[in-house]
Amino acid sequence: MADPESRRGGGARRVLAKLKASVAAGEYYEAHQMYRSLYFRYNAQKKYAEAIDLLYSGAMDFLKHDQHESGADLAMLLLEIMKNASSAVDNDSVGKLVNIHKSFQNSQDRIAFTSSAIKWASMGENQKYHSGHPDLHQQLALNLWQEKNYAEARYHFLHSTAGEECANMLIEYHNTKGYPSEVDLFVAQAVLQYLCRKNKQSANVVFFTYTRSHPLIKDGPPFMKPLLNFCWFLLLAVEDGKLTVFTILCEQYQTSIKRDPMYTEYLDRIGQIFFGVPPPQTGGGGLFGNLFQSLFNFEDDDEEMPNPGPQEPRPGPSTTPARPVQQEDLD
Repeated sequence: MADPESRRGGGARRVLAKLKASVAAGEYYEAHQMYRSLYFRYNAQKKYAEAIDLLYSGAMDFLKHDQHESGADLAMLLLEIMKNASSAVDNDSVGKLVNIHKSFQNSQDRIAFTSSAIKWASMGENQKYHSGHPDLHQQLALNLWQEKNYAEARYHFLHSTAGEECANMLIEYHNTKGYPSEVDLFVAQAVLQYLCRKNKQSANVVFFTYTRSHPLIKDGPPFMKPLLNFCWFLLLAVEDGKLTVFTILCEQYQTSIKRDPMYTEYLDRIGQIFFGVPPPQTGGGGLFGNLFQSLFNFEDDDEEMPNPGPQEPRPGPSTTPARPVQQEDLD
């Protein structure tokens, strides 16, 4: 004789099968209302596992049949029940959310769902990931990369620890959307933004994977592109944490740094994080004013700065197509 748990499981499977049949038959309104009724019942009874399976199945079925409003409603209820259940951010939960994200395609509801999913993944024991759990960001990035949505994929990669995948995406991004002269810009911005997020490991991985794999970059370091040499030396300086090296490096490569107005802002933040540079003050001379003021108060250890290599003859504007930088990118 089947035990009570087996009978309950069998009942849930029969209900799901009936609901799926209703959706397949085009009875969308009736099926949607039944999904909601069962959700509230399961939630009240704290049957969280059953509710999660129910809502995930329903959301996927509705989205498969282009019923985006109903699918989005069940997807948001799924996030609510996962919050109530204190569900772990693991392969199962992330897999469900990423499958729903993919099923939305270009629906406007995807934006609200993605934002709520990221917020859920930064709750409870994951509060240290105030911008969302890196595993969720990585899988969202892979979805978007597959869709050739490079700018959005890049944003999520920067919030993950997937430096190698990010580098390979950037190579494809540059080869598809960029000019040959911008080959260094695509990786430099990613390196600086990873460092702004205190993720020096991924900054190193994205830099060396990109420079070793991109067909337009000859063997290095050192490189023919001064901006690439700057990134290389910067990564070395971050490991040592020596303010004198960082200051001289920024001074020597001013021409490269001026290619993108955001680089100065990134470097100011990097200086604060890794080298103890104070935050900028109004009228304080900007990045270099802060650097040199810090240097005057710093006890020199007489370390020699490596030869920075050739400089570019003149600065040029950055035309790298990228997502606008958000405040959290600099946190």
